[in-house]
Order: sequence, then C-alpha cells, then structure tokens
Amino acid sequence: MNLVGLLVAFIVILISMMLHELAHGFVAYWLGDDTAKDEGRLTLNPLKHLDPVLSIAMPLLLFLTGGPIFGGAKPVPVDSRRLKFGVWGMALVAIAGPLMNFLLAFLGVVVVRLTGALVDGHQTLFWSEVLTQFIIINLGFGVFNLIPIPPLDGSRVLYAIAPDQVREVMSRMERWGIVVVMLLVILLPSVVNSLMLGAMQGILDFFFWIVGMR
Repeated sequence: MNLVGLLVAFIVILISMMLHELAHGFVAYWLGDDTAKDEGRLTLNPLKHLDPVLSIAMPLLLFLTGGPIFGGAKPVPVDSRRLKFGVWGMALVAIAGPLMNFLLAFLGVVVVRLTGALVDGHQTLFWSEVLTQFIIINLGFGVFNLIPIPPLDGSRVLYAIAPDQVREVMSRMERWGIVVVMLLVILLPSVVNSLMLGAMQGILDFFFWIVGMR
C-alpha cells in the first residue's frame, strides 16, 4: 500500500460522506424539516458530518486490508414529525444518501468513458487510481447504507413498506442496530465482502452498460 493511494482514499472518503449527508439534509429541508439547517449540517465542512469510527477508521481499515470500502457518517438530525408524507418522507430522506453515492460513482464512470483514464500508461496512472477509488468507495458506501438494519438508510426505506410487526422489531433494534452491523463485519467478513462485492459489481456493470463500455 503506497502513501498516495492511502491519501487518495482518505480524501475520497471525506468528499463522499460529506455529499452523502448533505443529500439527506437537503431532502429533509425540501420536505419541510429545517432541523439539519438549524444545526449547521447543510455545510461543505466534512468535519460536521463525519463519525471517527464509521467514516474514517472502518473504511480506511477495509482499504488497507483489501476489502470493499464502506462506512457511514454522523446521522443528519431529522424530525420526522415535520416531514411531508410521513414515513414515506423519511424514506425519501434516507434513500437520498445512497443515491448520491451511486450518482457520484456513475459520474466517475462517465469521466472514465470520456477520458480513457483507466488505460494503462504512466501519464494516466495517478488519475486511474483516483477514479478507481472514487468509483469503488462510492459504490461501497451506497450499497452498505442500503443494508436494512437500523440505523442504516435501508432500514428507513424498509420501515415505510413493512407491516406493523416488522416495524416494531426495527424500532427495538434502533439503539443496538449499529452494533449488529459491526459484529457482522467483524465475525462474518467473507460473507459481508461477498455480498457487498456482488452488489457493487452488478451496479458497476449496469453503469458501464449505460455509457457503452459493455
């Protein structure tokens, strides 16, 4: 692992998580809740959004060990009572974060298509590494946050469509859900990696197909 690669990954993680959280905050604001705005979370300052463990330590550890890079950030404060459309409004706020990461990954693929930046050669080596990490990290963040375990974004979407019994279980998991996620990552890394990589590759293949690289 070289220092340049580590620095690139760190910068990409900061940008990706910042925009992920901004997407949550702006959609919440658009739907009538200005809590994030009042607490200073509608900002380009990454320090306002990042969680030391989920946003920095875990993704960098995964990067160094060669696993798919994923993580989370300090949740944007949202008052669901102020949102339009009830639980569906909360689902829209939640899905905005992963969709932002997928959009960023797609834009990275578009740049690759337009510039040929992943073609071997000394002049493209640095930008190849930057774009590769940018695409992979954003795909990883997007897929990871769609896991339907509270408090990850996927759980908010599931909550909107789930029956009352499932909602009750999810509400009880809210406090300890992130512990469950961390245990899965630590105790079943091969299973998590396999599922993550499969989903990421499927989305990447779709993006390549859209831009005519498949």
